[in-house]
Amino acid sequence: MRNITLEEIALLEANQCEAADWKDVTVCESFNPSHYKRVRFSGKVELGATDATFTLEGGVPVSSGISDAVLHNVRVGDNVYISSVSNYIANYDIADEAFIENVDRIVCNPGATFGVGSEVSVLNETGGREVRIYERLSAQMAYMMAMYRHNLKLTDRLNEMVKCHTDAIRSDRGRIGFRATVINSGVLTDVNVGDYARIEGASHLTNGTIASSEKDPVKVGANVMANDFILASGAHVEDGVVLRNVFVGQSSHLSHLFSAHDSLFFANCSCENGEACAIFAGPYTVTMHKSSLLIAGMFSFLNAGSGSNQSNHMYKLGPIHQGVVERGSKTTSDSYILWPAKIGAFSLVMGRHVTHPDTSRLPFSYLIENRGRSFLVPGVNLKSVGSIRDAQKWPKRDRRKETDILDQINFNLLSPYTISKMMAGRELLDRIEAIAGLTSDRYTYQTMTIEARALDKGREYYSMAIDKFMGNSIIKRLEGGNFSSIDDIRRRLQPTNPAGKGEWIDLGGMLTAKEEISSLIKDIIERTVTTLEEVEERFRKLHREYYDMEWTWVVDHFSQWWGKEIDQVTVDDIVAIVERWIASVVKLDNMLYSDARKEFSLVSRTGFGVDGTEARRNSDFEHVRGDFESDPFVCMVLDHIEKKTALGNELIQRVRQTPA
Repeated sequence: MRNITLEEIALLEANQCEAADWKDVTVCESFNPSHYKRVRFSGKVELGATDATFTLEGGVPVSSGISDAVLHNVRVGDNVYISSVSNYIANYDIADEAFIENVDRIVCNPGATFGVGSEVSVLNETGGREVRIYERLSAQMAYMMAMYRHNLKLTDRLNEMVKCHTDAIRSDRGRIGFRATVINSGVLTDVNVGDYARIEGASHLTNGTIASSEKDPVKVGANVMANDFILASGAHVEDGVVLRNVFVGQSSHLSHLFSAHDSLFFANCSCENGEACAIFAGPYTVTMHKSSLLIAGMFSFLNAGSGSNQSNHMYKLGPIHQGVVERGSKTTSDSYILWPAKIGAFSLVMGRHVTHPDTSRLPFSYLIENRGRSFLVPGVNLKSVGSIRDAQKWPKRDRRKETDILDQINFNLLSPYTISKMMAGRELLDRIEAIAGLTSDRYTYQTMTIEARALDKGREYYSMAIDKFMGNSIIKRLEGGNFSSIDDIRRRLQPTNPAGKGEWIDLGGMLTAKEEISSLIKDIIERTVTTLEEVEERFRKLHREYYDMEWTWVVDHFSQWWGKEIDQVTVDDIVAIVERWIASVVKLDNMLYSDARKEFSLVSRTGFGVDGTEARRNSDFEHVRGDFESDPFVCMVLDHIEKKTALGNELIQRVRQTPA
C-alpha cells in the first residue's frame, strides 16, 4: 500500500468524496479514484484495486468500486463492490471480491468475539447445562459439555479450552470474507462473515460468526434476526427466522418463521414454522409444522409430527425439567410428553403422555395413549417400513459438501448400542411377566401398560434382531476367506481392537464404547489432551474405528447369546448361527413386506377416483402411486431376501468344507 497522491485526492473530491484526514487513507499501486463516488473516509482506511466487473442476476454488469458509503477504519481488498450504505461501515476488513449493497450499518466494537464463547442454556432453561459455542463445535463436544456436568473437572477443562480459543479470536475488527455478499440488509454488529457467504435481506445480526466456505456456503435470507449465534458451513437460515443464543450446524436448514433460543442444531437438521426452546437437536432433527414446539429436550434423527409438544414446567420451581428422545424416534400429530421423560431409540410416540414414561430399556417400541393411559408395545417398530426407510434415507440426505466434517455420525439401525438395549429389554420383559404371572392379560411397567400378546411379540422381535445383528457381524468377519481348519476360522474371529467391550453410548449421533469416552475424559482432565483440536481428532478416530470396536463387543457378548466363547466355536455352531441369521432376516423382511402392503390397501385408496366408479378409483390410484409389486421399496425388500439368503448359504457351504 502507498499514500494517496494529491492528484488522486483532487479526483476523489471531484466525485464528492471526502476524508477526515487524507493522510490516513492508503491505496494499492493500481488505485483508480474514478471508481469512488460520494464516499466519506475516517480513521485508517486501505483501498485495493477496482479492476473487476460483477455480473448480477439477469446479466447486469456492475464495476467494482465504492459509492454512497461512509468507511471508518476499514481495509478494503481488491475488486470489492460497496454501494448504498445508509449509515456506515466501521472497523472491518473486507476481503477481495466481496459485494456489499443497500445495507444500514456494519460495525465491529472493541473486544468482539463474534458469538464465540456465548453460553447456550440447553435442556434446562434456568441454567446448569450451558454449552459455550465456537465455530467448530461438534455434537460430540456439545454432548460432553451439556451432559457430563457431574464431572466438575471435565466441565472446567472444556470451558477453559473454549475460553482460550475465544481469547485468541477476540478482536477489535470484524471481517467480510472472500466473495461474500451482503445486500438489502439491516444492521450487522460484531459479525464475522465467512468466504462465499450470502446475506440477503437480513434484518439484524448481532454477535455472530458465519463460518461459510467455498465448498459449502452459508445463506442468510430475508427478515432473519439473530443474536449471539454461530452458523456452520452449509447452513441456511432464511424466511423470517429468529435466533437467540443458537448454534446451527453444518448444512442445517432453518426457515419459514421458525424461532429458537438457547438451542443447538447439528448436522442436517431441518426446522420450519415452529419453535424450539433450550433443545439439543442432534443430527437430522426434523420439525416442519407451525403448531410444533420442541422444548427442553435432547433429540437426534427425530421426525416431529404437527402439533408435537412437550412441557418442562410444573408451575412449582420453574421450567427446570428435561427429557430425552433417543435416536430415530417419531412423534405423531398432536403428541404430547410431560417432562421429565425418556423415550427409547427408534420409538413412536402417539397421543398424550403425562406420567413421565421411561422406555429407554425397550427400544423400537410404540408408546400409545388410549383413554388417558399410556400403552407400550415393545419392539414392534422393528417390523415397520418407516424405520427401515429412515435408515436408508439418512445417509442419502447428508447435505454436507465440506470434506472437513464436524459431526461424526453413525447411521446404523442395529449396533451394540441398540442390541445391548434389546438384550436387556428381553430380560426386563421376562421379569415383568414373572412378577405378574404367566396368565395375566396385561402387565404394568412403571406408569405404562403392556398387553400380554405385545410382551410375547416384543421378546420375539428382539430375538430376531439380535440374531440378525450377531449373525451379520460373523458373516462379515468370515467374508471372502477359505479356511484350512476350524482353528483358522477361530483366528479370523478374534478381535483386532481391544476397545469396544462393555456399555455403548450414543454421543450426539456417534456410537462408541463408553469406556473410550471415559478414557478421553481422563486425558482431558489430566491434560494429556489440551486443545479443542485434539479432542476433535479423538472423536474422528473413535468414529473410524467403529466396526473394529463393534466386533470386539460381539465377541465380548458371544457367550451370553450363543452359550460358548468365540474360541470354542465349531463348524456346526457357525452353520447354526448363519441359519438362524437367514431365518431372522427373511422373517423380518416378510414383516416389512406385509407392512408395506398396507399402503396399497382399499382404505389407502380412499380419496382416489373422486368422480368415478371403483374401477376408476383403482386406476387413478395405480397411476399416481403405482402397483404394489413394482414399488421400489417392495422390490428392495424382495431383493434383500434373495441376496441375504444366497450370502448365508454361500458361507454355510464354505465353512462346511473346512477340515475338522
